[in-house]
Amino acid sequence: MTAITVIGFDADDTLWENEAHYKLTEARFTALLQDYADPDHLSARLLAAERRNLGHYGYGIKGFTLSMIETALEITEGRAPAAVIQSILDAGRDLHSHPTPLLAHVQATLEALSQPLILITKGDLFDQERKIAQSGLAGLFADIQIVSEKTTETYSRAFAPFGAAMMVGNSLKSDILPALEAGAWGVHIPAAQEWAMEAAAAPKSSRYRRLDNMAHLPKLLAELEG
Repeated sequence: MTAITVIGFDADDTLWENEAHYKLTEARFTALLQDYADPDHLSARLLAAERRNLGHYGYGIKGFTLSMIETALEITEGRAPAAVIQSILDAGRDLHSHPTPLLAHVQATLEALSQPLILITKGDLFDQERKIAQSGLAGLFADIQIVSEKTTETYSRAFAPFGAAMMVGNSLKSDILPALEAGAWGVHIPAAQEWAMEAAAAPKSSRYRRLDNMAHLPKLLAELEG
């Protein structure tokens, strides 16, 4: 029997849709540069630029937009038309205007839980604050943490005041593996689309669970608590 005393939640693609907006923007980007390279090559070059730039710009829309511009300049050998660069900037700006409707079962599940809830999300501070405010969920969380990276130390600090913890998220790499290393339970709820940089193999741990959607979380908690 395990008594979970605090539950952490990821935000993007766990509580609301996010990656789909990036995929649409990437398709817009590859269409802009279709005269210079095929879409698959452009996507691979863009992903490589994002990997290089994480240490400089972090996660989020700003880093993604700068990586698109960098890729456009690389692909065109510095000859990208000003109109293309402007269109990339417009695409990045449009990402900020996307609404953040909640994913299925999210609000009802959060409201049904009796444990203290913590929101732990990474990315651009301004953009994450915007999405949290739009979601209407802020009042359900005892604590909200916007971090530059999710590490074992991130979860250890977040959960330390509460005791037995559980982390719920869509990313094995960021939400589950470091939370397990911190001694928490990890509940993976896969999203419809996954960013390639968040891919990881499922862990072999007795504290790992996979659910199809958020609606199954209360039942899992009841089972763990016996």
